Amino acid sequence: MMSQLAGTVRSASAGADARLRALRRHRRWVQPLIVVALLAEMAAAMAATARAQSPTIDEPVYVGTAVVYLRQHDLRYNPEHPPLGKLLIGAGTAFARPRLDPDFTGPQEAVGRHLLYESGNDAQRLLLAARLPMIVLTLLFGLVVFAFARDLAGPVGGLMALALYAFSPDVIAHGSLATLDVPAAGFLLTAVWLLWRARHRPVLYLPLAGVALGAALATKMSTLPAVPVLLALAILSVRRTGDRRSIARPVAAAGGTALIAIAVVWACYLAVDPRLRWTTPATVPDIGGMRGLLADWLPFPSPYRDGMRVQFGFEDSTWSGFLFGRLYRGSRWYYLPSALLVKTPLGALVLWAAGIAAMVTVPRLRPAAPYVLVPVAALLAAAMSGSRDLGVRYVIFVPMFLAVAAAGATAFRWRRAPAATAALLLFVAVSVLRTHPYYLPYSNEAFGGPSKTHLRLHDSNVDWGQDLERLADHLRRRYPDERIWLVYKGSGVLSYYGIHAADPLAVPPDQVRGLLVVSDSWIAKASGPLLTLIRGSDPIDEVGHSITIYRR
Repeated sequence: MMSQLAGTVRSASAGADARLRALRRHRRWVQPLIVVALLAEMAAAMAATARAQSPTIDEPVYVGTAVVYLRQHDLRYNPEHPPLGKLLIGAGTAFARPRLDPDFTGPQEAVGRHLLYESGNDAQRLLLAARLPMIVLTLLFGLVVFAFARDLAGPVGGLMALALYAFSPDVIAHGSLATLDVPAAGFLLTAVWLLWRARHRPVLYLPLAGVALGAALATKMSTLPAVPVLLALAILSVRRTGDRRSIARPVAAAGGTALIAIAVVWACYLAVDPRLRWTTPATVPDIGGMRGLLADWLPFPSPYRDGMRVQFGFEDSTWSGFLFGRLYRGSRWYYLPSALLVKTPLGALVLWAAGIAAMVTVPRLRPAAPYVLVPVAALLAAAMSGSRDLGVRYVIFVPMFLAVAAAGATAFRWRRAPAATAALLLFVAVSVLRTHPYYLPYSNEAFGGPSKTHLRLHDSNVDWGQDLERLADHLRRRYPDERIWLVYKGSGVLSYYGIHAADPLAVPPDQVRGLLVVSDSWIAKASGPLLTLIRGSDPIDEVGHSITIYRR
């Protein structure tokens, strides 16, 4: 009797063990499947956006410069930005085999127009080829977000962070463009993640962090304010692995990381022109004071330091801004936080706040706070002090880093926390999916959604010239025989897309009859004759939430 009972118990125990092993095998597949699903959704959103949009204002410069880099190995164009991002863009254009006149000598604003519209190339096909490397890179940075958050908060935290990243409208919008903002922020995030991992294996991860930091510096100079923070984090990581009373080894390790980053920047310039031929253009401003000394002393190639002077010259200029319906000259320190408040999904704002609170209050997460929060604070402070209130793309690192921070919210042990987190993530996903495929003009529900963004923000927040092809299709379908008057802000060529329109600012207002089509960025800044035209017209239609159509 006892032997039969024991056999029954052993059989039941073996069956339970088998079911547990089967459950564990199935669970191992769940996490990768969710990661693939989230990245597939993001890839589909970016691909659809990249196919539908005409060139934004900055893209032709980058694409034209990239082709010149690859074909002529000449650094003369776009010195205000380092070459790595444009080399990646060029890798995409190489598959399209574009034609470019080698004797073309126009300015950088004209080289992209010449390449896209005057050299016999298919402009949209070439533009899509240039955007594809950025899309791939944005997806790879999603894996960094997932891995970083998983290191901090476990698999559930990793999936939560990836979901916030994959449904970030700003990351989708700018990750699908041949521009430099997302790659620079992504390389910086990668460097920070590697520094976090260097707390356990500094010999492996510090050199990799140096490479990632160098890639960020070789993409955009706006990453320079993060360098002191990242070198301090390198010291912090190495001190954790050795004698904490000794400072020589951590400082030497940070110095080695800096040297690797510097070498990467040099390598990117030499990849374009191995002889590094460079003559300072006459347009480079003379920058004095501490900024001039900084540009002189940094151990980077001459074109990099001249590019810094160009950027300083931009900062010395006075730009116009538009915030909450008010046009102003100069900059406002609160512009970028306000723009983020408008353009971030409401659920993401709540989860960011919860994640930040967790990193500050939960003991096991506190060591990560300097790695995740301090770089964001330093870069945000630098961006807020800038003179260009032109869009959240200048702080695209915020949704990337704070997606990682939000994973900390899973550390709270409140009974209803999992359900609340799931509900907030669902709210984010629904909000962003509803805006498809108009991610650039996204704003959250508290501010009226994408159709109302132009009432509160302008430029790359809503209208960056991306809807010219959509406008052409819209006019052909709905207004085939109308007289068109157009005020367009962008880099596209009207005739290429079949738009035949007159300039309403070139004639007296009483001669403008028919359809008045105006880019929303111009509406935000309207004055004089344009304001008179708009006030005397009735809005009847819109395209892409970035162009308004009036009837006069």
